[in-house]
Amino acid sequence: MAIKDDRDASIVRRQFERLGIDSVAWGAGAALDVSPDVALIDDEFLPLAQPAQRTMLGRCPVIALLGTETPSRLKLVFELDPASFLIKPLRSAGIYAALVMAFERNERTNELKQQVVKLEQRLRSRRVVLAAVLQVMHSHALSEPAAFALIRKAAMEQRKTIEELSAEITARGLPPRIAG
Repeated sequence: MAIKDDRDASIVRRQFERLGIDSVAWGAGAALDVSPDVALIDDEFLPLAQPAQRTMLGRCPVIALLGTETPSRLKLVFELDPASFLIKPLRSAGIYAALVMAFERNERTNELKQQVVKLEQRLRSRRVVLAAVLQVMHSHALSEPAAFALIRKAAMEQRKTIEELSAEITARGLPPRIAG
């Protein structure tokens, strides 16, 4: 946690102790030697100057501590991509809710990132699937829906994805057999 005000830091430490959470304090210019599960960043320490600090924050949920609501300060906070926030001066009430929200949002964000990666891979493989469909259409004199259905059926029989089988078809030039 990077909290400028000693009173706020004390409240967070006390609440973390009640919750059984270990905390490590670090200053704005200091390097962080641990990999935190969550980071509480006081808006007075923004912007983070060291690239290592920004990298570390990319791997854990961030809870921003807001002291002022000026547009320039909010812009700096948004650059952190906080999962939750707390308004200063801090109170013990709200810290647990901010933690729960931060972990939940981080988990959902990670799931969405994984889905995006999978969809991007499928999108890149569309060319291969299209090439395989065209090859099957020409070799078997089939319509596009029939050629795709044939590839899908063959992929299911071979327990492969459509993309994997399409890559084999285009690489080898061997279309799937037409089952009678």
